[in-house]
Amino acid sequence: MREVQIRDDMIRLGQLLKLAGLVGNGAEAKVLLEEGQVRVNGEVETRRGRQLTSGDEVVLGDGDEAIRVATA
Repeated sequence: MREVQIRDDMIRLGQLLKLAGLVGNGAEAKVLLEEGQVRVNGEVETRRGRQLTSGDEVVLGDGDEAIRVATA
Protein backbone atom coordinates (compact mmCIF):
# COMPACT_ATOMS: atom_id res chain seq x y z
CA MET A 1 0.00 0.00 0.00
CA ARG A 2 1.39 3.36 -0.98
CA GLU A 3 0.91 6.58 0.96
CA VAL A 4 -0.32 9.79 -0.64
CA GLN A 5 0.56 12.99 1.19
CA ILE A 6 -2.05 15.75 1.46
CA ARG A 7 -1.45 19.32 2.62
CA ASP A 8 -4.68 19.95 4.50
CA ASP A 9 -6.54 17.91 7.13
CA MET A 10 -9.05 16.65 4.55
CA ILE A 11 -9.32 15.81 0.85
CA ARG A 12 -12.30 14.74 -1.23
CA LEU A 13 -12.20 11.26 -2.76
CA GLY A 14 -12.33 12.48 -6.38
CA GLN A 15 -9.42 14.82 -5.73
CA LEU A 16 -7.39 12.07 -4.07
CA LEU A 17 -7.90 9.71 -7.00
CA LYS A 18 -6.55 12.41 -9.34
CA LEU A 19 -3.68 13.36 -7.01
CA ALA A 20 -2.60 9.72 -6.74
CA GLY A 21 -2.68 9.34 -10.54
CA LEU A 22 -5.35 6.65 -10.42
CA VAL A 23 -7.63 8.62 -12.75
CA GLY A 24 -6.99 11.40 -15.23
CA ASN A 25 -10.00 13.54 -14.45
CA GLY A 26 -13.22 13.80 -12.47
CA ALA A 27 -15.26 12.04 -15.14
CA GLU A 28 -13.08 8.92 -14.87
CA ALA A 29 -13.42 9.01 -11.09
CA LYS A 30 -17.20 9.28 -11.40
CA VAL A 31 -17.37 6.18 -13.62
CA LEU A 32 -15.24 4.10 -11.23
CA LEU A 33 -17.38 5.17 -8.29
CA GLU A 34 -20.67 4.48 -10.09
CA GLU A 35 -19.44 0.98 -10.98
CA GLY A 36 -18.63 0.24 -7.32
CA GLN A 37 -14.92 -0.13 -8.05
CA VAL A 38 -13.74 2.02 -5.13
CA ARG A 39 -13.64 1.00 -1.47
CA VAL A 40 -12.86 3.34 1.40
CA ASN A 41 -11.82 1.66 4.63
CA GLY A 42 -13.20 -1.64 3.33
CA GLU A 43 -16.63 -0.39 2.23
CA VAL A 44 -17.80 0.43 -1.30
CA GLU A 45 -18.04 4.18 -1.81
CA THR A 46 -20.01 5.90 -4.58
CA ARG A 47 -19.63 9.57 -3.57
CA ARG A 48 -16.90 11.59 -5.27
CA GLY A 49 -17.19 14.19 -2.54
CA ARG A 50 -16.54 11.78 0.35
CA GLN A 51 -14.18 13.50 2.77
CA LEU A 52 -11.02 11.60 3.61
CA THR A 53 -8.57 12.26 6.41
CA SER A 54 -5.18 10.92 7.41
CA GLY A 55 -5.21 7.14 7.85
CA ASP A 56 -8.10 6.45 5.47
CA GLU A 57 -7.44 3.65 2.98
CA VAL A 58 -8.70 3.62 -0.60
CA VAL A 59 -8.65 0.48 -2.75
CA LEU A 60 -9.54 0.21 -6.44
CA GLY A 61 -11.04 -2.88 -8.03
CA ASP A 62 -9.69 -6.16 -6.71
CA GLY A 63 -6.98 -4.46 -4.71
CA ASP A 64 -4.60 -3.84 -7.59
CA GLU A 65 -4.21 -0.24 -6.42
CA ALA A 66 -4.28 0.66 -2.73
CA ILE A 67 -3.42 3.98 -1.13
CA ARG A 68 -3.41 5.42 2.38
CA VAL A 69 -4.00 9.10 3.06
CA ALA A 70 -1.25 10.81 5.07
CA THR A 71 -0.82 14.43 6.05
CA ALA A 72 2.44 16.14 5.15
